[in-house]
Amino acid sequence: MQSEIVPYLWFNQNAKAAATYYSTVFNNSEILSEQNNLVHFKIDGKRFIGCNGGPKHTINSAVSFFVYCGSNTEIERLYTVLSTGGSVIMPLGTYPWCKKYAWVKDQFGVSWQLDIDAINATQNIVPSLLFTENNFTKLKEASAFYRSLFPKSISLMESPYGNTTPNVPEDTLAFTQFKLNTNIFNIISSNLEYNFSLNKGISFVIYCDTQAEIDHLWNAFTTHGGKAQQSGWITDHYGVSWQIIPTVLNQLLADSKRAPKITEALLKMTNIDITTLQEV
Repeated sequence: MQSEIVPYLWFNQNAKAAATYYSTVFNNSEILSEQNNLVHFKIDGKRFIGCNGGPKHTINSAVSFFVYCGSNTEIERLYTVLSTGGSVIMPLGTYPWCKKYAWVKDQFGVSWQLDIDAINATQNIVPSLLFTENNFTKLKEASAFYRSLFPKSISLMESPYGNTTPNVPEDTLAFTQFKLNTNIFNIISSNLEYNFSLNKGISFVIYCDTQAEIDHLWNAFTTHGGKAQQSGWITDHYGVSWQIIPTVLNQLLADSKRAPKITEALLKMTNIDITTLQEV
């Protein structure tokens, strides 16, 4: 059963510096391991992967991370620290949806939405997808699609625009929050124009224990317009990038003698075949 979905951040050769920085900024954060240009680390208990991928992809604010701070002291601290060397997208203040909130971009280009409220869950760091343009009205549809992929997935919250926003159907969702197995996600919508969109700068790794799980997800994404790419990457019909990866892959790549051949085999695959990798 797929359980863990891990944000994968594409850095230009400074993944270790970013992971080290986050381990000093957030509580319960640490670097877990380094292997094959990847840095595995935790931020406030949630696992992340940083990739030294070079300039091919760039992180932008189409994917951000909500931080449910739980106190005035913590939101003030994070606002100051994260914006230093970065930038402020929305200054700390009171907004219609939150009594104290801010949106900042840190020195590595990663965006954080800071919410003074606590979350009724153990996951304080929640990935947030920004749906614009053709996706603007598709939050309910997307939430239902993602939940259909995973057992024990539920909708947690839906917030519609209502009848107060001109030229927007009142049943259009402004915000939705849902859980995919144990992983909480947010989606927010905006009808403003932006100079960025969803890309591979931040993707999501889905670890699968069995070939059946890999095949189920691969077929579900491709059947619904997903675009298959090398090495288990797939971009879904909303523009969100995923990596459908066997759990055993990290263990296989830890063998330095076999790792080059396993990597070579991976590059020839789209949908990953576990047996082929184990036989390399």
